[in-house]
Amino acid sequence: MIRNIRRTTAATTSIFLAGGLVACSSDDARDDTPEVLATFTILADMAQEVAGDSLEVSSLTRPGAEIHGYDPTPGDIRTAAGAEVILSNGLGLENWVDKLTADSDATRVTVTEGIDPIPIEGTDEPNPHAWMSPTLAKIYVDNIVDALSEYSPDNADTFRDNAENYKSQLDDVQDDLTDGLSHLPENQRALQTCEGAFSYLTRDAGMAESYIWPVNSDAEITPDQIRTAASFVDDNDVPAVFCESTVDPGPKEQLIRDTGARDGGTLYVDSLTEDGGDAPTYLDLIRYDVDTIVEGMRGDS
Repeated sequence: MIRNIRRTTAATTSIFLAGGLVACSSDDARDDTPEVLATFTILADMAQEVAGDSLEVSSLTRPGAEIHGYDPTPGDIRTAAGAEVILSNGLGLENWVDKLTADSDATRVTVTEGIDPIPIEGTDEPNPHAWMSPTLAKIYVDNIVDALSEYSPDNADTFRDNAENYKSQLDDVQDDLTDGLSHLPENQRALQTCEGAFSYLTRDAGMAESYIWPVNSDAEITPDQIRTAASFVDDNDVPAVFCESTVDPGPKEQLIRDTGARDGGTLYVDSLTEDGGDAPTYLDLIRYDVDTIVEGMRGDS
């Protein structure tokens, strides 16, 4: 057995104010309460893009936080109790959301409503990472528009205008991915990562997908998983392999040694970075990942 060393970023108990890029402890006293609270930084950033200057949007967690196993603090629950709208991803990502909203009368909105889920390998559970597809991210945006418009109908036109501009930029990212992959032989349009967080992106880009372990798996990494991934890389002439920023790169490095594939780089999935990092906004994150995938697979310097 290979020791389970996947997750390297621990959950944090801070709140990230997406609109103001200010972090503070969730247990600290606050002068005011956000009107819109999102469960993690990516949703908060999307919602702030839609809201513009009309509403204050905050994230429950700060940049770099681990979302899957997060446990809301008493301060988080107090913050949720004061919010008017709470946005969550759904698809099994935040199994803790009922605890978070136990004392809240806020309108709860699941922003993946209308998305056709992909099951996690070996389970009937949905893969929650639908935001990793620029195409599906537009459904997130539409659901956010509906939620904010219901809460603040006087600003509905502003929300729709902001959303249309935002979705146009998401279309540009999807086009860049499709165009970049078109220069590769069809059999090489295959994404090999450490964790299976890119199922929606690969499906919508017409790519094959492989990973060393399924998303949300707590099982130890086994030599068989490495061998299976290596066979995929060899069989598909995959030129480069990638790993997510929140996992240990050791399994990827073993896969590179076993196959001779290039190190394609690091991809961001569950959280934004701090301001000044590679992915301080969702558009930065998805653009960075798409550019990294295309450049890594094509061998661009």
